[in-house]
Order: sequence, then C-alpha cells, then structure tokens
Amino acid sequence: MGGQRADANPNEVVTDGGLPPAARNRAVLAVAMGVSMSSLDTAIANTALPAMAAQLMATPADSVWIVNIYQLAMVATLLPFAALAEIVSYRRIFIFGLILFTVASAACAMAWSLPSLVIARFFQGVGAAAVMGINTALLREIYPRHMLGRGLGTNALVVAVSFAVGPTLASTILTLWSWPWLFAINLPFGALAIYLACKALPQTARAGHKLDALTAFYSFCAFGLLILTIGEGAHLSSVRTVLLEACGALIFFVLLLRRQAGHHAPMLPVDLFRLPQFSLSALTAVFTFAAQGLAFVSLPFYFEAVLGRSAVETGFLLTPWAVLVGVMAPIAGRLSDRYPVGILGGVGTAVLASGLMLMIFMPAHASTFDICWRMAVCGIGFGFFQAPNLRAILSSAPPSRGGGASGVVATSRLIGQASGAALVAFCFTISARHGETLALSLGVAFAAAASVTSFARMFVPAKVD
Repeated sequence: MGGQRADANPNEVVTDGGLPPAARNRAVLAVAMGVSMSSLDTAIANTALPAMAAQLMATPADSVWIVNIYQLAMVATLLPFAALAEIVSYRRIFIFGLILFTVASAACAMAWSLPSLVIARFFQGVGAAAVMGINTALLREIYPRHMLGRGLGTNALVVAVSFAVGPTLASTILTLWSWPWLFAINLPFGALAIYLACKALPQTARAGHKLDALTAFYSFCAFGLLILTIGEGAHLSSVRTVLLEACGALIFFVLLLRRQAGHHAPMLPVDLFRLPQFSLSALTAVFTFAAQGLAFVSLPFYFEAVLGRSAVETGFLLTPWAVLVGVMAPIAGRLSDRYPVGILGGVGTAVLASGLMLMIFMPAHASTFDICWRMAVCGIGFGFFQAPNLRAILSSAPPSRGGGASGVVATSRLIGQASGAALVAFCFTISARHGETLALSLGVAFAAAASVTSFARMFVPAKVD
C-alpha cells in the first residue's frame, strides 16, 4: 500500500492507498473545512442556547431541542450514510453533506420561530452526519498507510480547535450581531468547502451491492429512539414514556439485525464487532467520550454556580482542555504509526481519569491557574487517546468496509457524548447541590473503564489492512 504516482489525477480511483503530496493537501483541506464546520456548529449552539431561547421566547426546556435535534439527526443517519458511501463513493456523500449542511445553515439563519429553527437544525444535523460519518474513511484513502496516524491526528486537531474557538466565537457574534449570524457565518465557508471538495477529493472503489431502504429506515428509527430514551430517562420522564421509547428502539434494532442477517456488508456492522480489536476500540471510544460529555456539560455549572465565574470566564477556563487535545493529537497520531495503540490509548485515558479526579479535589477557592493546569491534564490524556483509537478502528476493518468502520467511529463518539450529557442531567436530578461532583465522579469511572478496555487490546490479535 504505497503512494500514487506523482502525476496522478486526484479524481482517479485510489487503488494504492494515498494521493501525491500536493493533491493530498488540497483534499485534506476540504475534509478539514467540513469537519470544522460540523464541530464548530455544535460548540456555538451549546454556548448561545440561552440567547437563542430568549430571542425566540422559548422556555429553557423547549430550547434544548435546538441542540438535541441536531445530535439526534446525526446519530440516526450516520450508519445509513456510511453504508451508502461504500456504494456511491465517499466523495459523493461528503459533497452532498456539505451542500445540505450549508443550505440548512441558511434556513437556520432565516428561522422565525423555535419550530422552524428546530426543523432546520434537523436537516443541518443530517448534513453533518454525511460529513462526519465518512470523513475518517476518506482520510484512509487520502493518506498512505504509513501516514494514516498522522492524518488522523491532524483531523483530531481540527476538531479540538473548532471546539476551543466555539465559545469565544459565539460570544463575539452575539456581542456584535444577533443569533441568526451564528448560522449565516457558515455560508461562505460552506461554499468554499464544496468547491474544494469537488476539485480535490478522490474517487474511491464502490461496493457492488445496493442500499436497502428498509434497512436504512430501521437503523434511523432504532438509533433515534435510543437517543430519545437516554435523554428522557436522564430527565426522569414518565416511566411509560421511557418504556415505550425503549421498547420501540429494541423492536427496530431486532428488525434491523434480522433484515441485514447474512448480508456481506451490513449497515450496522455487527460482523466487524466479531473482530476483538475493532470491538474493544469502539467500546473504548464510547467510554472515553462519555467521560468527556460528563465533564464538558457539568464543568460550566461548576465554574459559574460554585466558583462564581462569569460565562465569559467559563469559556476561557474550558479552553486549556481543547488546546491540549490539539497539541497532543498530532503527536499521538505519529506515535500510533510506530507503537501499539492499546498502550497509547490506555495511558491517555488513565491520564484523563487522573485529571478528572484532580478536578473533583480542587480547592474550594481555586485560582485560575489551579483550574487551568487540571484542565490541561485532562486535555493531554484525551488527546493522547483520540488519534490512536481512530487508527485502531480503521486498521482492524477490511479496506472494503471503510465506510462502515468510519460510521462506527462517529456513532461511538456521539453515543458516548449523548450518554455523558444525559447522565449529567440525571446527577443534577439526584442532587442539585452535588450534581457536578457526581457527574465528574462518573467521568472518572468511565475514563478508568476506557483505560482497561484499551490495555485489553494488547492481548488480542490486531487485523491490519
């Protein structure tokens, strides 16, 4: 699996695992712009939620749907897009996602009420799913195998920087303009990303099977109801509602598994989970992103309600985590090209657990320095885990199943984050006074579990493409 010839056309079918340097850089820029917009939009919406709720005259509980519907749409459509990408090519699905995301951003900017904004955010989430669901599969085709870890590290850096600048960018936009500009800012960047993607992204080999629409419908319903069940359960909704949603999710998962039984490339890639390296890496991702979700949702409440910091200060106090993820991700990505990912991920998640433990035992009157160095420890640990784990998932799957593996990458991340955020709500329901501490304690437990599953990969065979 070597590099392509120097005069290769970037739109030719990739057969040997990578584009030449100039074409590779253009393709990586196109992918990075799509990933950064999807990630940045999540961070911006979370930060600006109170302002949007106030201007739309919506209650806080109702306004949460601005964030939830985006996340639900992404989780529900990731695997169908990943499966479709293997059939029609990663390039086409990525470009479609960029176009839909950009058009939906314009609809968000023109929304006149909460329902209209929620509907537009749903389609924006669908577009983001097409981008995020196959971006790592595209990187697998853009980079030669010996540089894959470096490429995944760069991708993790883009996500980290997007999350780091999100709160500051949202505050700046809301200071100068009104909330519609939070979405209108995507339009010029989306247009540029679409242009670059059309010019630079490579064509990839296509699978010979067809997409089963009924399987896609079952997958959409199963994962959508799963996210609804997690959210409703965490908010202690009526038992009847939670049970109905849980039963609905279970029924659709059973229908999905029965429908795709015997298929050589199932939409929900249960066949890949038979590979120990793949399943342990996916489980490590769910645990680690749950720890991140628990921390990122609970810490703002801790900084503002307990430590008395302002919203602007809170944005800056969260920054060291994201910045250190960005610093460590390329380093860890390069190391994953040479050293076992089980060790790298195990060490990283252990450091993350230690950082969260340090946050729990922080002094009552902590200084900015006290907070920042602890957040930096968490960022170092998380950054050391991310790129090696991505490489483990992609490398343990056959090359022809890159779309399914990439879909599992994104699905594991979103399920972990959604579970973490839901558990924060559960912790506050149990104890309004100590909810932050309970949430961080759960974060420590999830990070420790991730460390155990990561080190366990040292004792199972790795399937390398």
